Order: sequence, then structure tokens, then C-alpha cells
Amino acid sequence: MFTTFPHLVEATTFKKHNPGRPGAWEQSCLDWLHDAAGHGGVPVAGVRARTDAGNLLLRRVTSARPDAPAAEEFGRRLAVTHASGAASFGSGPAGWHGPGYQGPNDSLLELPLAPHPTWGSYYADVVLAPLAHRVPGGIRGTDLLLERLTMGDFDDGRPPARLHGDLWSGNLMWSPQGAVLIDPSSHGGHGLTDLGFLSMFGAPHLDRIFDAYAEAAELPSGWRELLPLHRLHVLYLHAAVFGGGYVAEAASTVRHVLSL
Repeated sequence: MFTTFPHLVEATTFKKHNPGRPGAWEQSCLDWLHDAAGHGGVPVAGVRARTDAGNLLLRRVTSARPDAPAAEEFGRRLAVTHASGAASFGSGPAGWHGPGYQGPNDSLLELPLAPHPTWGSYYADVVLAPLAHRVPGGIRGTDLLLERLTMGDFDDGRPPARLHGDLWSGNLMWSPQGAVLIDPSSHGGHGLTDLGFLSMFGAPHLDRIFDAYAEAAELPSGWRELLPLHRLHVLYLHAAVFGGGYVAEAASTVRHVLSL
């Protein structure tokens, strides 16, 4: 269809230049999330095609103003996406091998994926430790936090969730049909980490999103107290990429988490 009527490409797709392995990573992540969307998860701006020039042709999303019902539907659908699962904590999308990528497109960092039997060991080895090593002087309290994570102090027995992996508000679009996900860094982790990303910079009707998610995911009471722990991923990532006040904020959050 697009070959015969090329004007339809621009009408229905968005062209993003993302060559090489990072482009393959983005496509793999979107395909994995799209599979979950087919079972009731959050829709994604999926890949229609990948060109020889390194462009991804993504489904074009028409923007709309979010309302409370759309936010609640997103929360419920996000719980379904997470429940679609992953092979293990620290595993990449189905069929992906080797490290993934995370962070801004102009400052991409590797996400050193590797399967782990527990969430705590994955969060320590795959997420926090590699990012802390990129911060000059490190982040105060990291060693003790990593020790407690590895010992399982924060494990809760929930199975690996299929994460978006970079779910700040800029990667959450709103269309007339509801929420749509873009720019993922998907892997197996804990569902609260996606909520931790959202809590970092906020999102429209955030409390409605959280309440709907918590009900659908059957979260225990007191789950919000753990958001600072899960927000550490985005804080360490920002500290590694941007430095500055994010380093102090990460250290402050670590102190709080260690008091839990």
C-alpha cells in the first residue's frame, strides 16, 4: 500500500532516525510491548517498517487532552502490560541478545542485561551499580543499598514484569483513543519501577493512574512507600547523564530508602 501510494506514509507514520543496534533495540522493545497490547495492555506507536537508511516508520499518534477516565484506563492497561511478563528479571525483549540501551537518544548508555533469579539482585547488578560507576565519586550510600538489595531485603515475590523501562511523562502520549507508549527501554523488572519513573516528573491525573493500576495489579497496602526505591532507576540514570543536582537527589533518596 505504501509503495503504491507513498503520500499515505507521511499521513499514517512518523519517521524517526535510529540506525544500527539502538534502532534494532527500539524496534524489539516496541514489538514486545505491542504483543502485550494485543492482550489488553497499553497500545504503542509500533514500528510499521524499518528502512535501509536507518529510519523507523512508527505509527503516527494524534494528540488529545487526557481526562480522568483515560488515565484510569491507562493504569489498568499498564497492569496488563506488566502481567504479560518476562523470561526473568534482567532479561530483554523476546529474541533480544546482549545489552540494551537507556537514556536520551543523544547520550545513550548501555543497559547491561543479564538474567537474575531475584528482583533485588537484578536491580543492584543491572540497574544501579553500572549507573553509579558513571558518576564521578559515585553516589553516597550506594554500597549499602546494593548489599541490602542483593540480600533480598526488598524482594516481595512478585514475578518479573514486562516494563516500558523509561516511562516518564514524555514517553506517554495521549490520543483520542487513550494512552500510547513511545521510546521504551523494555526488559524484565518490577512494575513499580515504571510507576517510579512516572512519579519523577509527574503525569496528568497521576493519582487516578496509580489507583487504577494498584487495583488491577492487586498491590498490597503501603505500596506507595516503595516508590522512592523504584524511582532510583531514573535518578541514577539522570545523575550518570546530567550530574548536577541529580547526584544529591539520588543520595538523599538512598538515605530515605535505607531507613525503610
